[in-house]
Amino acid sequence: MKVRADRDVCIQAGNCVMVADNLFDQDDYGIVVVLVDDIPEGEEDKAREAVKLCPSQALSIAD
Repeated sequence: MKVRADRDVCIQAGNCVMVADNLFDQDDYGIVVVLVDDIPEGEEDKAREAVKLCPSQALSIAD
């Protein structure tokens, strides 16, 4: 499972970091940064929650 981020769509809300700070971070401008290439086992629910809570729909999951 992989998570993708469209940094052009991100509105710097930070919900992803609040839900899964081991998977996401924000750069100096507040834009999402994906920290891992593949979602570690056991972190899938956090990744799905982050995607669900993203107000700009900048995040997506690819299996």
